[in-house]
Amino acid sequence: MYSNRMKQPTPPERLRLLVSGAVQGVGFRPFVYRLAGELGLSGSVLNSSSGVMIEVEGPKAALDLFVLRLSAEKPGNALVNSVKSERLPATGASGFTIETSLAGTPSTLISPDLAVCAECAGEVADPADRRYRYPFTNCTNCGPRYSIVLSLPYDRPNTTMRGFAMCPDCRSEYEDPRDRRFHAQPVACPRCGPEVVLWDSRGNTLARREEALSGAANALLEGSVLALKGLGGFQLLVRADAHGPVSVLRDRKRRPSKPLALLVGSLAEAESLCFMENGEREMLSSPASPITLMRRRGAGVSELVAPGSAWLGVMLPSTPLHLLLASDTGVPLVATSGNAPGEPICIDENEALEKLRGVADLFLVHNRPIARQVDDSVAAWLPDGPLMLRRARGYAPLPVRTPGAKPGVLAVGGHLACTGAVSLTDGVVLSQHIGDLETVASAEAHAGMLSDLRSFFGPVSRVVRDLHPDYASTARADAMGLPVTPVQHHFAHVLGCMAENHARGPVLGVAWDGVGIGTDLRPWGGEFLLVREDGSWERAGHLRPFPLPGGDAAALEPRRSALGLLWEMFGRLAGEYGFRAGELAVIERMLSRAVNSPRTTSAGRLFDAVACLAGVASVCSFRGEAPALLESLADGTGAEPGYPMALRESCRPVILDWEPMVHGILADIESSVPPAVVSRRFHEGLADCIMGVARNAGVLRVALTGGCFSNRLLTTLVMERLSGIGFLPLRHRWVPPGDGGLSLGQAAVLSLFPETWGVT
Repeated sequence: MYSNRMKQPTPPERLRLLVSGAVQGVGFRPFVYRLAGELGLSGSVLNSSSGVMIEVEGPKAALDLFVLRLSAEKPGNALVNSVKSERLPATGASGFTIETSLAGTPSTLISPDLAVCAECAGEVADPADRRYRYPFTNCTNCGPRYSIVLSLPYDRPNTTMRGFAMCPDCRSEYEDPRDRRFHAQPVACPRCGPEVVLWDSRGNTLARREEALSGAANALLEGSVLALKGLGGFQLLVRADAHGPVSVLRDRKRRPSKPLALLVGSLAEAESLCFMENGEREMLSSPASPITLMRRRGAGVSELVAPGSAWLGVMLPSTPLHLLLASDTGVPLVATSGNAPGEPICIDENEALEKLRGVADLFLVHNRPIARQVDDSVAAWLPDGPLMLRRARGYAPLPVRTPGAKPGVLAVGGHLACTGAVSLTDGVVLSQHIGDLETVASAEAHAGMLSDLRSFFGPVSRVVRDLHPDYASTARADAMGLPVTPVQHHFAHVLGCMAENHARGPVLGVAWDGVGIGTDLRPWGGEFLLVREDGSWERAGHLRPFPLPGGDAAALEPRRSALGLLWEMFGRLAGEYGFRAGELAVIERMLSRAVNSPRTTSAGRLFDAVACLAGVASVCSFRGEAPALLESLADGTGAEPGYPMALRESCRPVILDWEPMVHGILADIESSVPPAVVSRRFHEGLADCIMGVARNAGVLRVALTGGCFSNRLLTTLVMERLSGIGFLPLRHRWVPPGDGGLSLGQAAVLSLFPETWGVT
């Protein structure tokens, strides 16, 4: 029997959805608008300070599909942390709209600055397009975000673009749901947007717009040093294919040997300079577009760009402005940070004019204000994936997902390569790289960064800092008027690696770096820490201590570490290493009387000592130079048997004794073994000894962290050895292993283990 009764339509339902994550400034509202239209749903979408708020109404089947596709088909640069759903009474309203944003207490995430996309690059290169050669072309898929946002929600009036009123054409694109500039907050064109101006070294205007671009390109080709106001701060540019301009830049910037980054116009140009793996190619061309370290081919750029290094740091244009300069010059360009020594990069053109006077010949500036310093990120590619070395443009302030984390903890970082962090529910937001806190200006930038974290991602109820009493970050934490918890440096490193890998204890942490204050207030740096399931820990082992004559002076003088190492072995000075007789006499008195010669377990200073013994470096111009040169030497050789080290298992904590290794190094040097082979055997020996300590500890998971694991060769060797004998090695990938990742571990200590650390 069949009924001839008409099937009744399904009554409409209504949902309110709150989407949290990095969903503002990435085209999420336009995506929602188009998805709702495609499914025939009515409602609205808006930015709130908690994320993106959606109300959507229609048949239940269409609503279910909408929710499913919301996460599955989100814009590529969006990060969805959660979608919370609430049922509402249906209203019967028709149409779908994008509503005015709601203000309130910020709790959403902010998108990082994104490199120029292919569509925008195509428009800039098209003579028929109205944005032809416009340096500030962008859309919802690319352009400035974190460097221009002033407050949340992320709308144009809350950015440094608020002073630029859109022309009718830009307004039409901004309001057209079919356009990729639909609700793109920095949208602009030559009629209504920022413009570039070329200044001389006194700030006099030489040219504007197109004439400024051509003038800057011609000056670069003639060998001038150009200060460029980029996306998140100033950069210093010179042509990189000739010794003269690079030498001039080095002399003026007082940067004699530290490698300089390169800007090239395309992947093809990058591949002409470097050997490139697929992973490196993907990183270079990703929306983050970091400076990527790759093995150099040996031609195309001056040796002065990266003296003594087998690697080049290369980046593609992050903005149309960079794209135009790279295209107009047609040569590789050095693009290094525009800052006074020891200070963060300049973000204001008048500040740059003052601080870079005498360095730059010309200044290419623009009138879009920069809200905060955002330096270029630096990354490398290992056989098993990425290794972040400096985290800033393209990545900050995206969170690191840490399941179980609790909100409200602010971490102030350390002293070198400083970053900050704030914990959220199930995540930790890391700031951009600030740098070393050794000047008033860098300390002020650090304070501004912490203020941003509190403003955008707060509130915070507790601060965590390093144990060191004299760090600028320590003073900043203690002055905040909130409860402060000091956390040991190397334990924070290990917790950071564990948090990034979503690992709980037991974990054996191998924390190797320069120097950090231990719980005994002595300088540690070659540590094996056992972290338990509840977040408590103990020092399970360390490298054998040796004295550092001159203390912190050893960071730039590997010869001091070498003399201290040999004194520990022989009880006397053994060698001169460029010191004069009078200086050696002073050092001998210091060592014999244990005056200004702290004993350290530092793996970083062990690297320095070996570099000096092998004749690679005795005095350096920047921290980490000697280990970097050692790595570069060793990486070009084949496998070698490692120098032995002795494990003193009867001690508690166990001691890893480097003396047999040093005897082997001295014997090889005496036998004229090439420094490259000495370096390779040293790296192999270190990997062997870490494997030995892991076996002794018997803990399955081993976390590799600290600045020494910025060394790609050491990291790769240790990962291979541990994996080969059944251990589960953990390493950093998207957070730096050095002090740039310290704040993640600091925040994780209290947000993951509040009960263990007495936090309620």
